[in-house]
Amino acid sequence: MTDLEIKPPGGAQAESPAVIRSYVAIGDSLTEGLDDRVPGGGYRGFADRLAEHLGTFTPDLRYANLAVRGRRMRHIFGEQLDRTLAFQPDLVTVHAGGNDVLRPGTDLDALAAEFEVGVRRLRGAGIRVVMLSGHDTGWIPVLRAYRGRIAVFSMHLRAIAERTGTEIVDLWSMTALNDPRSWSADRLHFNADGHRIVAARIADVLGTPMGPREIWECPWDAPPEQLPRILRRRENLRWTRQYLVPWLSRRAMGRSTGDGRVPKRPDLIALDGDLPRPSGSPDEDPGNGRVRP
Repeated sequence: MTDLEIKPPGGAQAESPAVIRSYVAIGDSLTEGLDDRVPGGGYRGFADRLAEHLGTFTPDLRYANLAVRGRRMRHIFGEQLDRTLAFQPDLVTVHAGGNDVLRPGTDLDALAAEFEVGVRRLRGAGIRVVMLSGHDTGWIPVLRAYRGRIAVFSMHLRAIAERTGTEIVDLWSMTALNDPRSWSADRLHFNADGHRIVAARIADVLGTPMGPREIWECPWDAPPEQLPRILRRRENLRWTRQYLVPWLSRRAMGRSTGDGRVPKRPDLIALDGDLPRPSGSPDEDPGNGRVRP
């Protein structure tokens, strides 16, 4: 088994290391892994999945996940960034700003400027960076009201990626993420399939695909089931009571589900097969590389 060779796109990252021996993931709940559940109450997520994949190329890969649910930009490009720079990893993935964008009073221009400062610090340290943009919420009742703000911030991120020579995974452009089958019941976090799709897309950007493009581009053989209007209305009311109202209440009180939490993998250490994995059937259908419905 050989080391994973990095081929920088268009020479934009010529100073990047030739081998990915270490990977740090920073961000909020999506990077932490909610809601890709594993036995015992933990979470896996796209970052863990990506680390496992990279570890098949570099057996001594070291991995840290500093993400914590509810964290805002000042935390991600604050203590998480400082710890990451101390680690000096070969690769960093960053998904940041979602919890800020959903706050109506947030200045998106200032938020993007803060993001760019953080990315430039990472790039200035010679670290290869993959940014993740915001995703389209147009299919989600109530949350579609935030669609314009998410789109504006995502365009900021694309501009930052171009200015800094940073790779970006545009979640907005991924039609598979507009499918309810990619999301957990709370409609705020990916489920196992959603995390698998994102991990596969990042792996493609890195030049180390997990399989055919269909894994992330067209993961299902059939369109999602369409419920009758009355059932959709009931489901939306149930979702509002169970998930949306508590979320809004926490925001109004200045509380977060991440209060008092620490990163699930705070140290940059070797994988050694210690990442949580689900039990049961394999992740992908070995017949066509697509996720199971």
